[in-house]
Amino acid sequence: MPELPEVETVRRGLEPHLTGRRLVRVDQRRPDLRWPMPVDLVQVLTGAHVTALRRRSKYILIDLDRDATMLLHLGMSGRIRVEGGILGGFHHDATILPQHDHLVLTTDEGTTITLNDARRFGAVDLVREGETHPLLAALGPEPLDENFTPEVLAAALAGRKAPVKSALLDQRLVAGLGNIYVCEALHRAGIHPARAAGQIGGDRIGDLWGHIRDVLTEAIAAGGSSLRDHRQTSGEMGYFQHGFRVYGREGQPCPRPGCKGEVGRIVQSGRSSWYCPVCQH
Repeated sequence: MPELPEVETVRRGLEPHLTGRRLVRVDQRRPDLRWPMPVDLVQVLTGAHVTALRRRSKYILIDLDRDATMLLHLGMSGRIRVEGGILGGFHHDATILPQHDHLVLTTDEGTTITLNDARRFGAVDLVREGETHPLLAALGPEPLDENFTPEVLAAALAGRKAPVKSALLDQRLVAGLGNIYVCEALHRAGIHPARAAGQIGGDRIGDLWGHIRDVLTEAIAAGGSSLRDHRQTSGEMGYFQHGFRVYGREGQPCPRPGCKGEVGRIVQSGRSSWYCPVCQH
């Protein structure tokens, strides 16, 4: 499932094609994805001007001039395809089948924005003015925001007996972090994924905070990580997977200079965690 860098990459790819544009046509080709789409989705979107594109955790938020925001979640296999218009953006990918094109937005520049989702685990919804969507209601701070500080992270982890890996994946504590980037940040910080979250000292919390932000920033710059389904809106793959230090590298030498360890893997709450048993403690 796309994590914060992948979703932010898609948001940035959509921004020049949607912000300030009017949606002149909306083709909804099925009534639902993971959940039913709003019955008035086409009516609300058609003719609306897009005022801004935002991201909250792993959700893209498309603000409209009609006291509503369109919420988009890519799920496990969702892709956004941008074609035509003044800015171009046409690409062809033989792996994207047209029968999985479920929502097509056409702007006043002639650009089409297509949501393709083969497994239909994504979601499209409307958030009305003054409402808080249930998917957004309990989210913690954004890890790249200014208000996410080492002190905020320390307070979130304080007293918790759960493994730090599990705590960082809890969207109520920090929004948008997923398995890939938590594994990578913990390795950079030298923290074992099974260590109790509340047992991490102040200096190490500061290191972890910095590495979380660094890993996410680097991944966004690389267009995210393409392991299976993620593509940028241009159709290109992300490239951060080529820089993984531990994720998916079980049995390979630890990349930390001077460490003679070998990347291992454990299962935590049904999910794999990759780490170095020598330099992470």
